[in-house]
Amino acid sequence: MQDKCRVVLPGNRERSPAQMFAEMATWCEQHEVEHDRYGEGKLIQAFEQKIATLLGFEAGLFVITGTMAQPTALQIACEERECRNVAMHPSSHIYLHENQGYQLQNRFNVFPVGKPYQPWTVSAIASIPDRLGAVLYELPMREIGGQLPNFSELEEIKRYCQSQDIHLHMDGARLWEAAAFYQKSYNDIAIGFNSVYVSLYKGVAGLGGAMLVGDKAFIEKARVWMHRQGGSVYHRTPYIVAAAMQFEQKISALPKLFERTQQVYTMLEQYPRLTANPTQPQANMLHIHLPLSQQQACELRDKLAIELGVWIGNPQQGILPNQSFIEWYVGDRLLEISDDELHQYLALIEQACVEVS
Repeated sequence: MQDKCRVVLPGNRERSPAQMFAEMATWCEQHEVEHDRYGEGKLIQAFEQKIATLLGFEAGLFVITGTMAQPTALQIACEERECRNVAMHPSSHIYLHENQGYQLQNRFNVFPVGKPYQPWTVSAIASIPDRLGAVLYELPMREIGGQLPNFSELEEIKRYCQSQDIHLHMDGARLWEAAAFYQKSYNDIAIGFNSVYVSLYKGVAGLGGAMLVGDKAFIEKARVWMHRQGGSVYHRTPYIVAAAMQFEQKISALPKLFERTQQVYTMLEQYPRLTANPTQPQANMLHIHLPLSQQQACELRDKLAIELGVWIGNPQQGILPNQSFIEWYVGDRLLEISDDELHQYLALIEQACVEVS
């Protein structure tokens, strides 16, 4: 139904395969791109090093999925420290969305840390009596609306992990979106972590894939493990080209998207039944909580889609029976829509909430 709507509020516009591949072909001709072979090639190795340097690390490695990259990074960290215990927030992707692969593959033990709906601070891991081999921190935390710890809290976590010889790994799937809030460089945010995973399609609009960065020895171990898991793709060129050709453009646009998010928050103040989480923008994404059940919210979504051609997103059930939320990634769609038009759609959602209640 989303594909038939004339207006889609959350996210970025996605080019058709024909458009995307044509742009990639032109870019390859302009830059005389040649295929890599199993990750050996001028373009891919230069891009791996570019991302590593941007984040302040020695080396980078393209990985076909984040689901392959992160458990591997944590497994290596645990093996190096001879401790299989890993602490992470209960909303972490590994914990929620990877079918307990880490457990079934006997890679490490997970210690959920912190309160479910808040970023955790150093006291949360300092209170764990067991020795930890690694800690994962997601920046920002997607499942709780894109929340971030403040920078001083993040620095305390870095210092604690270093003092305790705990490998600190960043789930940076949406790291690109965090810099505008912190007003820091990516290097400043990442320094103090032992390894970082970043996405090459979230925020960058590539075809897929991820980058894992760390010191050279760590990355070489990861390279072997990717091969063992069947991740040694013959030609990685399409994924690298799709990300590299637009990387600078997409990254440079993120401050504007954060500014637009701030404007969306200001608009939401006029609609008391639409509650933003977090209460203030921390990345160019948010959850909008509605006083409707998921079923009622889905009915509202479909009504707006059918009658007006407007897509508001996919509602998820909240904690209470009569509560749900929609996730908005503030991308180029919300950047291009006028304030007046957005107010119209917010008013329609608000009015539907009034009618149901």
